[in-house]
Amino acid sequence: MSLRTKTTSIVALMVAVTMACGGVMIWNTYRVDRLIEGMVSDSVAAYQAAEALETALVNQKGFMSYYVMDRNPEWLQRLGEYRQLFRMRLERAQGFAGTAEERDTLASIGDAYDLYVAAKDKALGLYINGDEIAGGEAHAGVRDQFFKILDHCEAYKKAHEEELFAARQAVHARAEQLRWVTVAALVFVTGLGGVLTLMLGRQVLAPLRRLAREEAGELALMEPNEVKAVTHRIENLIRSAGEAHTELARSRENLLMAEKMVLVGKLAAGMAHSIRNPMTSVKMRLFSLNRSLPLTREQEEDFQVITREIGQVDTIVQNFLEFSRPPRLAMQLESPSTVVDRVLQLLSHRLRSYEVTVEVKREKPLPNVTCDPEQLKEAFVNFMENACKAMGGGGRIVITERVVSETDGAGLAEISFADTGCGIPEEELEQVFQPFFTTREDGTGLGLPISQRIIENHGGWIDVDSVQGKGTTFVVYLPMDSEEKK
Repeated sequence: MSLRTKTTSIVALMVAVTMACGGVMIWNTYRVDRLIEGMVSDSVAAYQAAEALETALVNQKGFMSYYVMDRNPEWLQRLGEYRQLFRMRLERAQGFAGTAEERDTLASIGDAYDLYVAAKDKALGLYINGDEIAGGEAHAGVRDQFFKILDHCEAYKKAHEEELFAARQAVHARAEQLRWVTVAALVFVTGLGGVLTLMLGRQVLAPLRRLAREEAGELALMEPNEVKAVTHRIENLIRSAGEAHTELARSRENLLMAEKMVLVGKLAAGMAHSIRNPMTSVKMRLFSLNRSLPLTREQEEDFQVITREIGQVDTIVQNFLEFSRPPRLAMQLESPSTVVDRVLQLLSHRLRSYEVTVEVKREKPLPNVTCDPEQLKEAFVNFMENACKAMGGGGRIVITERVVSETDGAGLAEISFADTGCGIPEEELEQVFQPFFTTREDGTGLGLPISQRIIENHGGWIDVDSVQGKGTTFVVYLPMDSEEKK
């Protein structure tokens, strides 16, 4: 049986037992109600009628005694009223008689009362006629009749007392049965509840607890409710699955775009290579014509502009070719400080033309690193030229060299290039290493991407920090060999 079937069966059985127990209790309440209404109410009424008969009988005896004592005729009038009341109550008691024995008892009371009334009237007649002695003798006989009637009334009361006791015993027995049925139902339902709890604990809660501890991790430790912990975990998984689906769709789009860009790059690289050869021929022919032809000043200026623009186009094509075809590194041991010195020597005339001063902060030359000096020189030249162009006319570049350590203790050569130029807006900092991104009209947007690729090919990275209006700092990190670090 499946867990759902087991759980449903046990719950249905518990509900059935509870409803059956409730039905038995309702049925017993109706039975007890009928028992009380039918037996107890009649017995109580008959018992009360017997009490009323005794009261009326005792009062009659008292009124006759009062008359004998003071001869007041009012007592005889009251005696007559109670005689009539006794007969009315006797008739009422006969209406409650349900058995032949009760009817016989009431009939005996009626007969004895008739004799009692006749004997009492005879004694009263003697008292009224003044015969006190004969009246007293007759009165003594009346007492015997009185006690006979009283005995019959007591017997009638006792019979109904026994009926009331029997009714009480019957109600007690019903209540006892109901208690046992209730106890049995409670024990059975409790047992079913225990079975259900054990089954849910083993087949539901235990796997949930295991899943919460194994899959939910730290969340299960913070959340004691395993169901909530697993719910949170499932929600996170659903959310992660949605994000992964979105990211996968985005990756597919990027992959398709990358494939297109690869094709475009190959085509552009071929075109750039094809353009470069004719441009070289044009540049050489212009140089030859410039030296061989007599030119006016205006023509010489035109030749200079044409030569400069052709040189700009050649530079763009050269940068594009370098970016599209990763160079082969000629690795050797060299100090980055030596490369910096070569760059400063190479750019000395250009720095003077830009009116830029350079300060090198170096306690001692950096240790040798495994690198391609020519490629590093190209990257450093890009940083220097970008700094000069960012500062326009005049400025200052500070080159700082030092050895730093990573968190794992590995040594790094740090070379920073800080200028006092216009700076880079914060929203553009993340785009400076993207190909073809530039803020200058004459820029190609390939210098920094080429520099970044060169540094990454050496196992290092570049950090950039800029404050608009104050300047920009490019920091290069190159890994050092363990022997050089020592």
